[in-house]
Amino acid sequence: MMLILEAYFKNYPARRKVAEFLFENGLSVRNGKIYLKNVEVPISELARAIGVNRKIIYHTIEYIEKTYPLKLIFERLNPLPSLIDVAPLMGWEVLEIDVEKGDYQGAFAEVMRILAESNVPVMEVFGRNLREETSKIFIVIDGTLPVETFARIKDIHGFQRLILHTPEKEKEKLVCNYCEVKYCPKRVLLEAINQRP
Repeated sequence: MMLILEAYFKNYPARRKVAEFLFENGLSVRNGKIYLKNVEVPISELARAIGVNRKIIYHTIEYIEKTYPLKLIFERLNPLPSLIDVAPLMGWEVLEIDVEKGDYQGAFAEVMRILAESNVPVMEVFGRNLREETSKIFIVIDGTLPVETFARIKDIHGFQRLILHTPEKEKEKLVCNYCEVKYCPKRVLLEAINQRP
């Protein structure tokens, strides 16, 4: 998608900034307005969030609507709801796995096979394999990732890095050069408060 934006907006950097924001957030352009699903987004708030003036937003809308290939794409955009950000608060973990571009499909299949063999309950799966971005796999699991499963995932062909988003601070001991643990400090604090006599 970024290649399409590059092609159509190469002479309009401010409009490209707006178009990228719309695409990344799933905001559609229809009938001269911008929508989040079916809710109209105020232009002034959008301009403030992107850091451009309202005139740039209006010019971007006009340009998208008069450029047929862009119009086809932007009128169909929708945000994708995800559990990724709330998972640690719910006691779930999120595996964020970076893989080599050419190995994405095989790595994706292998990760799912390993999780199935390890009886890890998967709540949500989200993958991204765009040409100009790092290939990523996001998997929300109910519970915690067993250490053996963690080790098997790191041995997958094409594996680059794993970030484990977890409510448990103790998971930091699993970190190696290719892995990172991000724990939920709010969850850890709440658990500490609840354990007090």
